[in-house]
Amino acid sequence: MTQVRGVKLRGDAPVARFDRYMLSQLLVLFGFFSLILVLIYWINRAVRLFDQLIADGQSAWVFLELTSLSLPSIIRIVLPLSAFVATVYITNRMSQDSELTVVQATGYSPFRLARPVLYFSVIVAILMSALTHILVPLSTTQLSERQAEISQNLTSRLLTPGTFITPSDAVTFYIRDITPEGQMLDLFISEGSDPSQRVTYTASRAYLIRTDNGPQLVMVDGLTQTLDLDTNRLATTGFEDFAYDVGGLIGAEDVRQRSPSGLWTWELLSPSDAILQETGATADALWLRGHDRLAEVALGFVAGLVGFAALVAGGFSRFGLWRSIALAVGLVVFLKILESTGASIARGNPRLLWPFVYLAGIGGLLITALLLHIAARPYFFKRKPRAMAVST
Repeated sequence: MTQVRGVKLRGDAPVARFDRYMLSQLLVLFGFFSLILVLIYWINRAVRLFDQLIADGQSAWVFLELTSLSLPSIIRIVLPLSAFVATVYITNRMSQDSELTVVQATGYSPFRLARPVLYFSVIVAILMSALTHILVPLSTTQLSERQAEISQNLTSRLLTPGTFITPSDAVTFYIRDITPEGQMLDLFISEGSDPSQRVTYTASRAYLIRTDNGPQLVMVDGLTQTLDLDTNRLATTGFEDFAYDVGGLIGAEDVRQRSPSGLWTWELLSPSDAILQETGATADALWLRGHDRLAEVALGFVAGLVGFAALVAGGFSRFGLWRSIALAVGLVVFLKILESTGASIARGNPRLLWPFVYLAGIGGLLITALLLHIAARPYFFKRKPRAMAVST
């Protein structure tokens, strides 16, 4: 009877304990590496978003909300890499501690040893599916809605008392003060969108209203001055109240209800006419995006298997498995190249060439099977010793 870190190996049932042991190790390291990588990605994105939101006068709560909504997309990117790193780390440690050698001594093949890694890959694929098909579309839609609301919130972007603001090259905006009720005092707007003239608006007070056509700035008790640049003549017009379209102050943005990233996968694979009109994308482009999501799940499934197979195929070495680790890293890079190549080919004719988006997933399965086959035959690439003739 042999014991591996408290796991007794004798027969099929006890070895199932080894499966649970290795699976638990993989899940713990997978969670740890995922947390580290998500923090790295999240901090990198959060710093840029923080600078933008603080400059626009947004609160810390809005910053936390927007960064939280971006987390599902970050986690989706990180999970395949975390699965690969966790598998390579655990396999290397168990090999150095001779745990895999002890299990192999009981008569189990590399294909049998890969069973807990297979279970682990299934769990990763399930997590990837939940993120890709559910959480990411939901968070993307919510994020787009919040960004649209913030873009319409001129108080945070433009209404800074005592400061000249130039939201575009042709517009200068200034207000002296804002009352607690939101009324603007002593307003100044200089607009030069027309190259032949310059228009200046001044008003003693103003306030914002929301309409179906967007936010409108209502100025009260003011003056309009129009300078003809060709003749240098100035025309003035007084008004009691005047509505000004402030869309030019924030820039016209094409804000759709949903982007392709916010659609459900089945909507991408079979888009209706309403979805095509809503997103402004072609049916082939949405079709390909839907298969891209499925291909991401497949890549998350094979990432850990490729790492395990590469290390097991290298065999045991007292000097470590650095060559096998380098091989595993190289194979993952190769799979990413296959992924980008397959996507590029599929874009040429999405309806006909869409299977190429699964090139990385299929390639990963074939590489795993080949490496495990080599691991099961240690002398696969070695010459068999020739029989020597014995003379009498």
